[in-house]
Amino acid sequence: MQRAEAYVRDELTAAGWLVERHPFDARWQIGSTDRHGHRALALKPRLHQRLRGANLIASLPGSGDGPAVVVGAHLDSVSGSPGADDNASGVAVLLETARLLSEAPVAPPVVLAVFDMEELGLIGARQAARELGRRGGVRGMICLESVGYFVDDPGTQRLPAGFERIFPETSAEARAGGYRGDFTLVVHRRSSAEAAEEWKRAAAAASPAVPGLLLRDPRPDGLLGLLIGLAVPPAGHLGRSDHAPFWNRGIPALMLTDTANFRNPHYHRSTDLPRTLDYERLAAVTAATAATAISWPDARRTV
Repeated sequence: MQRAEAYVRDELTAAGWLVERHPFDARWQIGSTDRHGHRALALKPRLHQRLRGANLIASLPGSGDGPAVVVGAHLDSVSGSPGADDNASGVAVLLETARLLSEAPVAPPVVLAVFDMEELGLIGARQAARELGRRGGVRGMICLESVGYFVDDPGTQRLPAGFERIFPETSAEARAGGYRGDFTLVVHRRSSAEAAEEWKRAAAAASPAVPGLLLRDPRPDGLLGLLIGLAVPPAGHLGRSDHAPFWNRGIPALMLTDTANFRNPHYHRSTDLPRTLDYERLAAVTAATAATAISWPDARRTV
């Protein structure tokens, strides 16, 4: 983790970003375990007595101190897995997004966040959502969660149990596509629906084009949405990454994902290696992410 953190810091600095290291000391946190072999977040709860970690937060000189769009990805992987898709793919997109945004004529109001301890229960993202919310507001958040695995063969995309009953339109679209794992799932809520549409348009215009399958989480932002997710497991799957703490604080957010264990057979395994990723489509995901970050629609309020 120290080597990975140093690499990310050096890459962001070389691209012209100002990088701050935000250490945290979290006590008595309800989270999860990253022990090898555990595959579903809902099935591995753990109470952490104490966790020490650090997030990296970066901004461009001249971008100002006002409300910003956060683009985030977690740096950690589970024990026993190299983590190429989960989540080096997300970190790679973040680093290339940094390079693209640094070329803008005017520094955009975008903050890049590299989170620690996602696999332990979104610990780093919880800290960052709280800190960034106090630092002048957050307009929106884009979470990059396992974004590099694509398969064009039919029948390679699975859906969670009960998913078709709760999300019939998205399920019908996956079925019409032959359950091919060739798309990026764009999870959003009402507050981020316009941003999700923008990402889908940008990804369709990229080369190669990447289909964006939109999935609207019907839950409201804030504490009520969190409680509903605990009571309805298929909805809870939509909060399995670092966007969830932002949702829980009322901040509009997107999660971009290849759906992880519902597509990728290497998820949380020792075979999650770089050779399994699709780098051309990763570049397209990056282009769409950078475009959405700088054109994020004005929110009704900031948090």
